[in-house]
Amino acid sequence: MKMRKHKIYSVLFSMLLLVLSSCNDDFVDVASQDENSDEFFNSEQDYQDALVGAYDLLQATYLNVMLGEIASDNTLAGGESATDVPGIQEIDDMIHTPVNAQLRDIWSWMYAGINRANFIMEFQNNTEFTGKEQVLAQARFLRAYYYFELVKWFGDVPLQIDKRIQFGDQFTIDRTPKAKVYEQIEMDLQYAADNLPLIQFESGRITKGAAQALLGKVYLFQNKFDLAATELDKVINSSTYDLVTDYNSIFEQDGENNIESVFEVQYTDKEGAGFGCLQCSEGNVAVGFNGIRNYSGPLFESGFSFNVPTPEVFAEFETGDIRKDVAILEIETWASVNNATYVEGYEHTGFYNRKYISRQGDLNTGDANLTNPNNYRAIRFADVLLMAAEAYNQIPGGDETSKIYLNRVRTRAQLADVDLSGTALKEAIYHERRVELVGEGHHFFDLVRTNRAEAEIDGFEKPKHDVFPIPSIEIDLAGNRWTQNAGY
Repeated sequence: MKMRKHKIYSVLFSMLLLVLSSCNDDFVDVASQDENSDEFFNSEQDYQDALVGAYDLLQATYLNVMLGEIASDNTLAGGESATDVPGIQEIDDMIHTPVNAQLRDIWSWMYAGINRANFIMEFQNNTEFTGKEQVLAQARFLRAYYYFELVKWFGDVPLQIDKRIQFGDQFTIDRTPKAKVYEQIEMDLQYAADNLPLIQFESGRITKGAAQALLGKVYLFQNKFDLAATELDKVINSSTYDLVTDYNSIFEQDGENNIESVFEVQYTDKEGAGFGCLQCSEGNVAVGFNGIRNYSGPLFESGFSFNVPTPEVFAEFETGDIRKDVAILEIETWASVNNATYVEGYEHTGFYNRKYISRQGDLNTGDANLTNPNNYRAIRFADVLLMAAEAYNQIPGGDETSKIYLNRVRTRAQLADVDLSGTALKEAIYHERRVELVGEGHHFFDLVRTNRAEAEIDGFEKPKHDVFPIPSIEIDLAGNRWTQNAGY
């Protein structure tokens, strides 16, 4: 069952949340500081309604996922022409600047999610009810998730805890060193893991396993390999998750919220949006952007031909790897066999991100390009196994466990086991992460955190491109108290 959508009315102030104030989305009421909080959070339902509002910004992370591929060497921007969504083209070419609409969207939307989570935490003591700790645990996971996205993209970011960011606060809140932000993320995720159940009553609600998996990932991003291995082992050994036997089913609608899904962003086609407010959509907007341009034929819907895989990543798959045809659609062969037609877009490579392109019959009653109900599999069990394999490979004496986890993923792909150690094993894990998770938005950040980005991505300059620029308008709104990231 999709998570229910509750309307929560709002007024969102300027600064970090300005983008959201012009559209009809589900908003949390961000009141002025002197307003009496007794008007809300007087019942369990008030907390649950506010929590749904905090979940809602997960749907805006479609952009993080799409750009996480385009910034890497996995895909090209594509689209209709070299001027189709200039901000996306700039990120693809590593020529992005602080004036980039898509980077500002990521900044604004992630802070909107944080503000909604902080709204709950600010008034966490208003009303007592049975199970409140689970509401707070979900809010803290969401806050951690949004802050993790911000740290990945921008490095040091303003940190506000248990209090909403309101108009005027931008003049007193500083950028916080990412190490301190990570400390808060870790505390939030530990609280979530300690207070959430293994299984939730609604699909898409955060579980203990999701908190543990994200915490393990956060440790991995900081090279805390012992802690990462310990936390990820909790997920692996919980008996709650496993690899899906039929790899073909994972990214289809029938494969949503399956045993491999540790954390999944829920999408629906029930509410529409326009190009002036893409974050207002309850659907997975990236699916339409990834789609085949002017397509006519079976199985798929048309789209805008962005985020097109490169021949290099297509060639990365080993012979016999069953994942290749699930991950990447080779359009010329498909069109020939199925009498389909299409139009080549800009930077046409002949490939499409098959995991996240529109399918016919996806119960999409809205705009096929903006309200696609295809969920984003944010953390899969295969990802957990490969993160754990990487962590163990970095721990003295950990290679045997590392190989076990790596080979579980390879066996499902119908590939032979590897028997390697040390650096050779590490490179095999990097390869496996790339082909297993292609199209899922992880590769750029994997390259950056392992210091491989400069060698792999054309135009990448280190350390400049390890992070993206703080949107210049945010610095202006903060009275120029924030320094820009180096090189921008």
